[in-house]
Amino acid sequence: MADDRIQLTVDGHIAVITNNNPAKHNAFDDDMDLALFDILGEIKADKSIRAVVWRGEGKSWSSGRDVSAIGGGQVEMAHHALMDRGQKGIQQIWDIDAPILVAIQGWAMGGSFQRALLCDIRVAAEGARFRLPEVTHGVIPDTGGVGRLFEICGSGLVSDMVLTGRILSAEEALTHGIVSRIVPPEELDDTVMEMATQIAAASPYTVQLARRVIRNLAIEGLRSSMNDEYAYQTLINRSDDFAEFRAARAEERDPEYKRS
Repeated sequence: MADDRIQLTVDGHIAVITNNNPAKHNAFDDDMDLALFDILGEIKADKSIRAVVWRGEGKSWSSGRDVSAIGGGQVEMAHHALMDRGQKGIQQIWDIDAPILVAIQGWAMGGSFQRALLCDIRVAAEGARFRLPEVTHGVIPDTGGVGRLFEICGSGLVSDMVLTGRILSAEEALTHGIVSRIVPPEELDDTVMEMATQIAAASPYTVQLARRVIRNLAIEGLRSSMNDEYAYQTLINRSDDFAEFRAARAEERDPEYKRS
C-alpha cells in the first residue's frame, strides 16, 4: 500500500526509509503504518540489501501515533485485530537480514520511539527528545519499547518514562545507552549513511550472524513482553476507565476513574 508520507529508496546495497509527513512531525496514522509494513516486507525479501537507514524529513524523526488514531478510532476493525496486525507488521524488523540504523532528530515519541528501539542502532542529533506519553492518553505502550528499554537501562528509567511521560534529552539517552552517538543536526544524515556504508562493505554473512547473536540475547523476552502488551492494551480498550477517559476529554473535565 503506497503512501508518499513513508518512502523507500535503494542505492546499491543500502535501503533508506524516509518518514515524509513533516507537517505533522512525521506522526503515523493507519495508512502510514500499512505502507511501512509493506516497505519492511519489501526489504526483507531483497537479499541484496546489506544495511537500512531509517530517517525523517523536517523537524522530527517522528512524533509517534497521530493522536486521533489512538485506540483504533480511525479503522473499522476489532481492537485485538488491529493490535495483531501492528505487532506482526513491525516484528518483520527481526526477520530482515540487514541491520537498521535510525537517524533521529527532534521528537522520537510514543510508538515511533518504540519502533526505533526495536532497530539495531540509533543516532541522535543534538536537541533530539524522547518520550513515551501513552499513559497520558489512557493507554499503555504496545510496540515492544518497554521490553527493549528494560533491557537497555533497567526498570527505574522505564517506570519513570512510562508512568510520568517524562521527556528524555539526547544527552540522557546517550548516558543510558538508548542512542550510541550524538552529532550536530547538519551532520546526522551523513554520519548515519557513513555508518551504513561501512556495514554494507563488510561480509553480509558475517554481519547477519553477528546481528543474530545480538538479537537472540533479547528476542524471546521482547516477544513475551509484546504478548503482554497485546493482551493488556486490549483489556484497557474495553475498560470502563478508558471509556471514562475519552468521555472526560471530550467534555473537557477531569475523569472519575473506577479502576475497572
